[in-house]
Amino acid sequence: MDISRCIKIRHLEAFVEVARQKSVGRAAITLSLTQPAVTRTIRELEQIVGSPLIEREGRGIRLSHQGEVFLSHAGSGLAAVRGGIAALADVATASGPPVRIGALPTVSATVMPGAVSDFLASGLNSPLRVITGENRVLLDQLRKGDLDLVMGRMPAPEMMESLRFEPLYRDRVVFVVSSSHPLAGLRQVGADILSRYPSLVPPEGSIIHPYVERVMLEQGMARPAQPVETVSDSFGRAFVRSSDAIWIISRGVVAAEIESGDFVALPIDTGSTLGAVGLISREAERRHDAASFFADILRRRTAQS
Repeated sequence: MDISRCIKIRHLEAFVEVARQKSVGRAAITLSLTQPAVTRTIRELEQIVGSPLIEREGRGIRLSHQGEVFLSHAGSGLAAVRGGIAALADVATASGPPVRIGALPTVSATVMPGAVSDFLASGLNSPLRVITGENRVLLDQLRKGDLDLVMGRMPAPEMMESLRFEPLYRDRVVFVVSSSHPLAGLRQVGADILSRYPSLVPPEGSIIHPYVERVMLEQGMARPAQPVETVSDSFGRAFVRSSDAIWIISRGVVAAEIESGDFVALPIDTGSTLGAVGLISREAERRHDAASFFADILRRRTAQS
């Protein structure tokens, strides 16, 4: 008979508790069992090991010599099993390394919300941090190791030192206004519109700044008379809704507002601004599993769009 297959955790628990309490009755109370159930369990254990483990002593009980020998092993074995169960519980609830994602405005309102929902639904316990900001700041944080990934437009070559870019989809710049703007709905607009209305423009150093400069030259557009330089998408949305401003921004930032009809894209050919959007990471560095998993979610999300 294979003794190891016959001994159950309940046998060890009952024996160790009886030995500790020196009483079957008190052990039964601690174990939330009846006294006959504890006695029966001890008898089963004695039959399995082939030795008497507990002897009567007056009105009480004591361990036999065999019981004393068996106790140290039973106690350590039970402690090891309990420790293993606790360790499994810790693994199930422990937090893994944080996933730190830098998101440019281009993706913050489009790809990122769905990707975050997929990550949370996956059951992974790694904390997730989504940081937004200017492109240069996010790339500096990526180089220093403060971020695992940055998702956004492909930076200029001089900004890609020690970094690599994986294109996922393409986006372009648009000129948008609120649905109540005087220009909304026109089939053609003049080259002087930026000199007639307040304009939100990307500042020098932002990724789309050179694209915007190129479009203005191609279209022979007059320079903005009242430019407001900003990369804040929340400010841009609020200002466009409350004024007659023209906002020059990546379409991905305002895609939801355009689809809902809140904003209108002006009929300006911005085909030359079409640029790659994708994942930026450090060269020759293996990401931890949770970060790689999030990158796979972004790939899958953009492939479906």
